[in-house]
Amino acid sequence: MGPRARRALLLLLLLLPLPTGAAHGLPPRSHSLRYLFMGASVPDLGLPLFEALGYVDDQLFVSYNHESRRAEPRAQWLQGVATSQLWLQLSQSLKGWDHMFIVDFWTIMDNHNHSKVTKLGVSLESHTLQVILGCELREDNSTRGFWMYGYDGQNYLEFHPETLDWGAAEPRARATKLEWEVNAIRAKQNRAYLERDCPVQLRSLLELGTGALDRQVPPLVKVTRHKASAATTLRCQALNFYPQNVTMRWLKDRRPLDAKDVEPQDVLPSGDGTYQGWLAVAVPPGEEGRYTCLVEHPGLDQPLAATWEPSMPSTLVIGAISGIAVCVVLFGIGILFRILRKRQASRGVMGDYVLAECE
Repeated sequence: MGPRARRALLLLLLLLPLPTGAAHGLPPRSHSLRYLFMGASVPDLGLPLFEALGYVDDQLFVSYNHESRRAEPRAQWLQGVATSQLWLQLSQSLKGWDHMFIVDFWTIMDNHNHSKVTKLGVSLESHTLQVILGCELREDNSTRGFWMYGYDGQNYLEFHPETLDWGAAEPRARATKLEWEVNAIRAKQNRAYLERDCPVQLRSLLELGTGALDRQVPPLVKVTRHKASAATTLRCQALNFYPQNVTMRWLKDRRPLDAKDVEPQDVLPSGDGTYQGWLAVAVPPGEEGRYTCLVEHPGLDQPLAATWEPSMPSTLVIGAISGIAVCVVLFGIGILFRILRKRQASRGVMGDYVLAECE
């Protein structure tokens, strides 16, 4: 994947709506189904004309691209469980999204005068389109749908199923907004997908993923200190946890710090199906002991508090190791000395016994 493709994907991931409670430490029984669609008008930049990734909660379960035109399983929990009928249905639906994506892409490019071609039929410049759509199933069994477009890595349009209209994130998106809102049938189909079809598919996938999607792995938490010439930073790290829902807070003298005094919380995939998070705060030198990192996660029975523990100075470590080594040597010498004395004593007794016999 090329640099622009990676940047587009990163921007797309930054736009992802989190399930309710993910940012507030609530129980993770909200579930979501999300599809990420992306493509480039010039495919050789690293993105194909259309690529799709499907996620249940935060687990990738399917991928599709314009060249293969086939849905491919990507989740371990679907192996040997999902039927061929499921993959046939996914392939058919993603082919439909493929066609719609390309039509929308060219509509947007036309509205921006970006669809011009050279005499050789090659696009003058490349553009990218990103789409996020799906639904969330909340604890109370209510649902929420979302459908957003990003053009060239920027927020572009968002569908409002309640009012059947589109919200423009920038003035240039108004032409596309007005064009799509004329088509009332499309708007109703969009709402039907978000409110009916998507939740039905989500429930089916949750049933297939029972156990794997419900597991809870608590985080390993540690605090590290990083000293620079201008400031000292404490970084709280939560490692190897699942699901993604985690809340990390810094306390000073047991009181929560104001959000403006703390760097934004960052949570990313670890690459093995778990997640890792960071939260940093700048502290005055020598006051590290006044700060505590509080971590809340569904896998923890109660919030976990962690503080920075100063490491033992290297000279003391070397001295301690040397002292232990000397003790071990002396202990070994003592044992050896006792063994030699016993042997010497036994030889003396044997000598007396032999002499007595000779007499």
